[in-house]
Amino acid sequence: MLYMIYSTDVENSLEHRKAARPAHLARLQELDEQGRLFTAGPLPAIDSADPAEAGFTGSLVIAEFDSLEAAREWAAADPYVSGGVYDNSVVKPFKQVFPS
Repeated sequence: MLYMIYSTDVENSLEHRKAARPAHLARLQELDEQGRLFTAGPLPAIDSADPAEAGFTGSLVIAEFDSLEAAREWAAADPYVSGGVYDNSVVKPFKQVFPS
């Protein structure tokens, strides 16, 4: 089943993001190679694809996991959690309707 992981950043997270980004992306790449990643990306702090120093306010990941608990465990082990980027993460089941 698909699950969405919506995470919000701590204030002024940009430097922490930069430091933890390679490990964070490696985990997402692994999900993608397994065919389990639907989409993932950061949430810019301003209305721009490249927010520069404004940074980001969080991230969204939609991926396939065996259970809600497995999705929660995966989210809790994210390098952005241990790297001090994320303040909070919400994990919920996601039902894709479109595109069909």
